[in-house]
Amino acid sequence: MKFVYGRQDMTTLSRAEEHGFLLANGLGGYCSMTAAFSAPRCDMGVLVSSVTAPNERAALVHRLRETMTVGDERAYLSTQQFADGTSAEDGYLHLSSCVVEHGVRWVYDALGVHVTREIAVGRGENAVAVIYTVENDADKPCVLGIMPMCKMGLREDARRAKADLTYARGWVRGGGYAVHVQSENAQLWPMTPIWETLAYPQDAEDGRPEKGLTGACVRAQIRVLPGETARAALIFSDDGKERDAADMLRRQKEHMCAIEDGCGLRDEVAKQLALAADAYITRQDATGGKTIVAGYPLFGDWGRDTMIALPGCALATGRTEDAKSILRTFLAYEKDGLVPNLFPSDMDEPRYNTVDAALLLINTVYLYVRRTGDTDFAREAYPTMARIVEGYKRGTKHAIAMDDDGLISAGEGLDQVTWMDVCVNGILPTPRHGKPVEVNAYWYSALRVMQEFAALAGEDGAAYGELAALVKQSFVSKFYMEETGMLRDLVSGEPQDEQIRCNAVWAVTQPFTMLTPEQERRVVDTITRELYTPCGLRTLSPKDAEYHAVYAGGQVARDMAYHQGTAWVFPLGAYYLAYLKTRGCSAEAAARVREQLEAMGPMLREGCAGQLPEIYDGGAPGRGKGCFAQAWSVGEMLRVYAMLEAIEDGKIAARG
Repeated sequence: MKFVYGRQDMTTLSRAEEHGFLLANGLGGYCSMTAAFSAPRCDMGVLVSSVTAPNERAALVHRLRETMTVGDERAYLSTQQFADGTSAEDGYLHLSSCVVEHGVRWVYDALGVHVTREIAVGRGENAVAVIYTVENDADKPCVLGIMPMCKMGLREDARRAKADLTYARGWVRGGGYAVHVQSENAQLWPMTPIWETLAYPQDAEDGRPEKGLTGACVRAQIRVLPGETARAALIFSDDGKERDAADMLRRQKEHMCAIEDGCGLRDEVAKQLALAADAYITRQDATGGKTIVAGYPLFGDWGRDTMIALPGCALATGRTEDAKSILRTFLAYEKDGLVPNLFPSDMDEPRYNTVDAALLLINTVYLYVRRTGDTDFAREAYPTMARIVEGYKRGTKHAIAMDDDGLISAGEGLDQVTWMDVCVNGILPTPRHGKPVEVNAYWYSALRVMQEFAALAGEDGAAYGELAALVKQSFVSKFYMEETGMLRDLVSGEPQDEQIRCNAVWAVTQPFTMLTPEQERRVVDTITRELYTPCGLRTLSPKDAEYHAVYAGGQVARDMAYHQGTAWVFPLGAYYLAYLKTRGCSAEAAARVREQLEAMGPMLREGCAGQLPEIYDGGAPGRGKGCFAQAWSVGEMLRVYAMLEAIEDGKIAARG
């Protein structure tokens, strides 16, 4: 898809910074700025390098200061707000268009000069090329000055103190980091270091540091005579290898086109989501395999998010070898019946602090085998999967254990081990200790998977089937509320058990489910009435006294709203899958979902172009919040498009 932003989108500075882009490098590193070419938050940058893939990331080149001079006149191309509030670079006023499609291209017209800027990110390397074409239609020489403003610090940290910046033989060094500057047809000059304090208005909204320092010690210059055209580039990298900017741009476009053409989906939005998904599948240095980054720019790779995102990001797009690599990594790190929720970048022990990742792993292996027919992998994975089931049966960390009724309990103290995991100042805004509904839906499906895979492993799966039958009986009797047609969110004996939350939807969408068709339809109907928005499912019904309509403010205020009404995009995918299922996968149901999916176009254009965000306000969802690009949001919506195309192609027959 092509996303075009112009002056109508940039009538004010704040509007100019509403839209942005993300170009990822397959390591967890990235280039991300606004469409106005500014950095209104500290974790944006021209080159955010993956020091250790994918979790340790450093903002090396934070932004570029670009000044066009013609005679005595001067104009900025770059845009930036500063902390003193007395000055701002206003390049957005000269911006004719910003086009995001297989890269990013800006077009400026200022002082009689026509300038284009393009950016290319190296695949599998920490390198970014910024390419300029300057057409001088003025009657005087023009000079484009470019100053790389460097942060030289972790991408999540706003720099507070000046680093000892130096430039020598192409390298800028400072703060323990180094970035190489290569020039093509532009002159480079060392300079006495200068520093500026940027304003981070988008960080300030969320209670993060509202300002930070960047510095420069080298500048570039492109001089063009009247009537002439010049092409030049700056290439920033962490390895100093010589590169060709045009070649980087060509390879970037070829890679993106190959992703779109190879995803096996024909819908324009689905192809864009496949391209978006590519940003998350990265190398994992700690394990030597592949992984999925949960979201940009805030998150690393987490086990739960990976298992939820993988079916869409990898399987629905035909990236089955990537899927197998990711699954093998998590299988290899099973311990005490659990799989990691986080692989720390410092190579310390993985963190096993989630109840659902291991159960999701079993179900995801099943989806992989069903997609590929790779029964050899099923046999390979089976012993580890069996250890996971045994771990849950006998009990493991975080009070995760099977009760006499066959259901799984989890959580104790301040441990929050479901995806609704906030703990702020010793407060659990969404306490879910007990038997969570989605965890037990995963558990039942995992047992049925084991029953089916046992035959492939040459074992008797009857015991798995018998336990699954007990789980089903207990689940239906303890979770399903006949009077409301909804599932309890939790079985704990506390008042919050009967809160209407989106977690019930996953009891309808697992590979194996427990409810009758009528019960499933009633659950989906309740979710439609109470939780559905076109941008995501609310995490709590607006009728609930604890409902928060707005996600905003400092860390505590945001955490109190995070799972208390905030609308999340990724459950929306499960909702549409559940809706199609409970309507018999009919042509009419598919047409209805297609109509509702028209909301995807504005969602993809808003915020980070071509990506889906983590969350929206529950009250009036419109502006993406949290991570501006979220893996499981993209992955779950990809599954919906894949299912729609299967229904429309007759691969899934309508059921009465």
